[in-house]
Amino acid sequence: MGVRKILFASVVCLFWATAVYASDVTDSSYFPGPDDVLVVSVWKEEALKNEVVVRPDGKISVPLVGDILVQGRSVEEVRQEIQTKMDEFSPGAPVSVMVTKVLSPKVYVVGKVLRPGMFLMPENMTVMQALALAGGFTPFAARGDILVLHEARGKTQSLPFDFDAVAKGKALEQNIYLNRGDTVVVP
Repeated sequence: MGVRKILFASVVCLFWATAVYASDVTDSSYFPGPDDVLVVSVWKEEALKNEVVVRPDGKISVPLVGDILVQGRSVEEVRQEIQTKMDEFSPGAPVSVMVTKVLSPKVYVVGKVLRPGMFLMPENMTVMQALALAGGFTPFAARGDILVLHEARGKTQSLPFDFDAVAKGKALEQNIYLNRGDTVVVP
């Protein structure tokens, strides 16, 4: 099977996985980020049911409670904070927080690829998979000099990536899993 067929199959699988992943998240250990959509509701208080979008600053606004930081915290941690603050107004009423749209895990592929841009990523995505989403390379791409701007522990690292070596099964350690906000640069 040729490299193009493998890349096409990877793209199809990734689009399917992204669509499934973006449609429903029920795991309360998920960490919401900017652009994710959450529904916050209080049992037997229909007026307090709200669909909210995580703002670029990582916060949401909840009626009666105000702004709540959600970025960097699990859905369960957010629910507990809202529950504590909501108990002042509706003691003992259970609070529910559900993620209805996952739109925050994004990676960027820029440079000499066929479709540069931002891509929603499933739970795990490697550099090769991101390049497949970008449609492969233009004729003058420097496939051996790719850089991955990788976010780790609050710092950006510049990591080399040699597409041809990885495609041949060599230097596989370069094919790292990307984090939210990582950028793949194809010169």
